[in-house]
Amino acid sequence: MVKNMDMNLSIQHSKYLLFAAMLLAVLTGTAQAAEASAIDTGDTAWMLISTALVMLMIPAVGLFYGGMVRKKNALSTIMFSFAILALISVQWVLVGYTLSFGSDIGGIIGGLEWLGLTGVGIVPNADYAATIPALAFMMFQGMFAIITVSLITGAFVERIKFSAFLVFSLLWATLVYDPIAHWVWGAGGWLRNLGALDFAGGTVVHVSAGAAALAFAIVIGARKGFGNQPMEPHNIPMTVLGAVLLWFGWFGFNAGSALGSNGLAASAFVVTNTAAAAAALTWTFLSWYHKRPSVLGTATGAVVGLVAITPASGFVTPMAAIVIGAIAAVLSYYAMLLRMKSKIDESLDVWACHGVGGTWGAIATGIFATAAVNSAGSGLIDGNPGQVVIQIIAVAATGIFSFIATFVLAKIIDATIGLRVRDEEEAVGLDVAQHAEKAYA
Repeated sequence: MVKNMDMNLSIQHSKYLLFAAMLLAVLTGTAQAAEASAIDTGDTAWMLISTALVMLMIPAVGLFYGGMVRKKNALSTIMFSFAILALISVQWVLVGYTLSFGSDIGGIIGGLEWLGLTGVGIVPNADYAATIPALAFMMFQGMFAIITVSLITGAFVERIKFSAFLVFSLLWATLVYDPIAHWVWGAGGWLRNLGALDFAGGTVVHVSAGAAALAFAIVIGARKGFGNQPMEPHNIPMTVLGAVLLWFGWFGFNAGSALGSNGLAASAFVVTNTAAAAAALTWTFLSWYHKRPSVLGTATGAVVGLVAITPASGFVTPMAAIVIGAIAAVLSYYAMLLRMKSKIDESLDVWACHGVGGTWGAIATGIFATAAVNSAGSGLIDGNPGQVVIQIIAVAATGIFSFIATFVLAKIIDATIGLRVRDEEEAVGLDVAQHAEKAYA
């Protein structure tokens, strides 16, 4: 009888446990459903599309740069962007995202609670994007990190060791890009708290890449024969294709930074196209004034216009976009001429296009930002001249930090594993010397 009583009690106890587990499951499921209900399917769809558009820009950089180098270095130049797509994708998942957007540490860097994407799932993070899964926001921002590193490669094409390139790219993304991203976009970042406006990456992406390219070019030195031998682009149609793909992908870059399918995304879409068109036209006429209307120049001008409108795209009107794009073309055109006179072999003019264009775009944001477009920002024309000062501080801090950190990293790598290929490898070309392949049979 005692045995039967124990059995009955055990069965009854099991029923209670089962009921408690079911109740917990229902409550947990209800909580998860409530959290998931905050997800807007339209916003999520647009962000996934935007992420894919930005991803397309990364190989587009490879084509844009690949056409501008000599034939013997075409594959190696394209490979830089493709390798970075793989390398930084993994880095971003492991550590990059948490360093950029994790809990703030002194306004400088994010914490490590999202290491390996621990705790980053389908539930939105209200600090960054309240209507899309946190994973969607993470992936969108990851594409920005990847393309920023890819842009720098224009500074050292035709002479860097592939091993040195990989080491530099990984270190730069972790030690330079991730902190800057946190400064400007991370909750608690010191430039974000200061009130710096950077809708889609004028400072985070373009100023940092331009400054890094200049520093790296100084450390690695000029290509053999630079200034004495012709180093003409080998395939301008490839470069134009790259520019067109960049223009296409940039709609995801800028309009996607609205983080939703909304009116602000539409506004950013329009001004992005307008600024690119204005800059392309301006560069065409500038090159025509000096000699002939250059196809390469027109493609370059379009990219410069896209660079300049990037920080302003969520804050300015289409008329302001025309001004921003046109002035960016003039500034970058003459910055390129100045760089050539300096004898610095910053090979594909990342500094002139992205550094100068991004600097002007960031400052122009402080001039033309209007609450009529976005209540989150107003500038000089809205009666807020202090915004220009804040923008200058953001540009200076980003540019100086990126330049110094890149210079130090390049020097360390050069002193350890070496940056440059041997002279004979440079002469034969990196396609054969580093990859044992040729772009053209």
